[in-house]
Amino acid sequence: MRGTKLERLEQTGSPLGPADQVAETARAVQTMFARVAPRYDFLNHLLSARFDLWWRRVAAEQMRHVLACPGSLAADLCCGTGDLTFALAAFSAGRVVGADFCLPMLEIARQKCARLAGGRTEHHPSGISDPPTDKAHFIGADALSLPFASGAFNLVTAAFGFRNLANYEQGLREIHRVLKPGGTIGILEFSRVTWPVVGPLFRFYFRHVLPLIGTLVSGVRGPYQYLPASVERFPDQNSLTRVLTENGFVNARYRNFLGGVAALHLAEKQTPG
Repeated sequence: MRGTKLERLEQTGSPLGPADQVAETARAVQTMFARVAPRYDFLNHLLSARFDLWWRRVAAEQMRHVLACPGSLAADLCCGTGDLTFALAAFSAGRVVGADFCLPMLEIARQKCARLAGGRTEHHPSGISDPPTDKAHFIGADALSLPFASGAFNLVTAAFGFRNLANYEQGLREIHRVLKPGGTIGILEFSRVTWPVVGPLFRFYFRHVLPLIGTLVSGVRGPYQYLPASVERFPDQNSLTRVLTENGFVNARYRNFLGGVAALHLAEKQTPG
């Protein structure tokens, strides 16, 4: 962890507001994503050169052993327009619930689900053929106050959304609560690039080029300046691994993509005894 700014995770959340003002920060995040929802998918795929779809696909594959259990129940938090939800559903022998509190994003996810169910394939996540849309369901829900029973899920995930929570530790407590003992948490997030040459180049792109393109294409100023700021504030790979352990998870580990441009963090809820 760098310096002391992330020494206590409960002091940290989305840079749109302080973590002790959860409601105000959450409203700011909600409003920001509602503004970019119409161009969200296009810009995600453009700005990541479609690597975001591949990362979701690989993440789902890493969790397929949980999804493939008969009757498995997974929750994809901060699901946005549903790409990870669909990727998880492709491996699921049960159900996957996509949850988000930004209703315009959720509406796009539902529209995509309807198009997929109707046989239109232009919105298929990369590498997924005919995802079983009957296994994917979408609801409005706040990741900091989930409307689910304790111990309900075998798997809880979040892809590029956990860092937008108003309070990270509160989010981990809720995930821990709704997971079954032995259940798996999977967080896919932008992280710290460890490759010596790629790192400086990526940081320049992320801080200067990406915000410019995002603003020009979306027509909205702010969200794509927020993106690099939120990533810089988020715990790096080793810090998040340690925090997961401190919050009741075991076997915490991570896998880097492109040298740490993104990282998939996995852990399990400790079983009694």
